[in-house]
Amino acid sequence: MRRILVVDDEPKIVEVVKSYLENSGYQVGEAAGGQQALDLFGRFHPSLVILDLMLPDIPGEEVCRRLRRISRVPIIMLTAKVDEADFLNGLQIGADDYVTKPFSPRQLVARVEAVLRRTDPDSLPLANLLSFRDGDLEIDSLTRVVRKNGAAVNLTPNEYKILLTLVKYPRKTFTREELVFMALGEDYDGFDRTIDTHIKNLRQKIESDPKNPGYVITVHGVGYRFGGE
Repeated sequence: MRRILVVDDEPKIVEVVKSYLENSGYQVGEAAGGQQALDLFGRFHPSLVILDLMLPDIPGEEVCRRLRRISRVPIIMLTAKVDEADFLNGLQIGADDYVTKPFSPRQLVARVEAVLRRTDPDSLPLANLLSFRDGDLEIDSLTRVVRKNGAAVNLTPNEYKILLTLVKYPRKTFTREELVFMALGEDYDGFDRTIDTHIKNLRQKIESDPKNPGYVITVHGVGYRFGGE
């Protein structure tokens, strides 16, 4: 079940949107302000954010900017602002779509579904061929082949998913729990610490010096991030 985070300080709007989304099979999280949305984001792991611009604490535009520093999650802006300049600004700072109030809840659900289809992370790699450090490491997302110094590396499906997740969000440090959820899926029944084993095996295959890794970096006390920007 995909998760949608609805950020709006108008309870009636949240109630209606939540009802329509849940009837369409989504799990819905709610936030009445920008700070609450930012705090909830890391725990709720939404597949998409519906974000009102006129929030009581942090403007929606600033919330969008902060989310874009850490995530590519699709964002639909929901607002009473109708000026073209506002619309263009929203797209420029990272919104994927823009819905003006008043709106049809059915149309909003259709927009959600369209944006999710368009931004499905499994079908939207950063590029067909990703290359790091003058070809030292290459990832072909079409064939799912990883090469180290030109030679194909035999990664397991889970190792490949973990590597691609780290690469897609190069500035983000993932906790073990986040890597389990985003790379392996919420139905994965292993322990968080099994990620450490996958990471160890992945380093053996893609690092020149696994004991001093340059691609899969440990952030002590937090988790892991990609170091091949």
